[in-house]
Amino acid sequence: MKNFNFHGTRAIYTFEMARFKRTLMQSLISPVLSTALYFVVFGAAIGPRMQEVNGISYGAFIVPGLIMLSLLTQSIANASFGIYFPKFTGTIYELLSAPISYLEIVIAYVGAAASKSIILGLVILATAAMIVPLEIEHPFWMICFLVLTSVTFSLLGFIIGIWADGFEKLQIIPLLVITPLTFLGGSFYSIKMLPPFWQTVSLFNPVVYLISGFRWSFHGSSDVSIAVSLGMTLAFLAAFLGVVAWIFKTGYRLKT
Repeated sequence: MKNFNFHGTRAIYTFEMARFKRTLMQSLISPVLSTALYFVVFGAAIGPRMQEVNGISYGAFIVPGLIMLSLLTQSIANASFGIYFPKFTGTIYELLSAPISYLEIVIAYVGAAASKSIILGLVILATAAMIVPLEIEHPFWMICFLVLTSVTFSLLGFIIGIWADGFEKLQIIPLLVITPLTFLGGSFYSIKMLPPFWQTVSLFNPVVYLISGFRWSFHGSSDVSIAVSLGMTLAFLAAFLGVVAWIFKTGYRLKT
């Protein structure tokens, strides 16, 4: 069995993280400021006028949902642009001909995108703690959900970056699919507050399970079972891994 190419993987990972440092305004500061505005408006301004949700102040209740909103969109954006740019410039051919395996390429790009998202999530969490009273009941599971979600949606972003044949396509799924699903997935409310019919409809929204599990790690309460949330997250991870494996097996849009 071929030895793992640590040098090649580290080179790609380091390059992607260096790009993150060069674009801090776009990659970190802008998402943090946007999310901070949500905290200020909904948490500090409107929160005191809202009733508690499941015994939790509204300001603290929306923190996991807002972190998840940024985490999903930024994971996809970081990974999709990371792999699309070599395709756009033509350097993808040098990458594919280099002595580095497909697995190592995925680990490098997805690892870098997930690292950026985890840093962003922790910075947003620290920002939220300065604006609203916040406690984390299960810090271990909070980190687990943070890492799993970042890796899972970085894989989705990697898939989108390979599928896209133009910069505008990089934004289609995050803007038209992921963001609406996140807003409708309980970011600002508990689905238990909805009428029974819409509660059932909401259970078909995959983002509900991600937000619910992440919120449980903060407050110890969730809209769905924590086991189901974790299971769904792992199922998404497995599904995206399967798609990535198929892409490299068939060469789908890698050499065209």
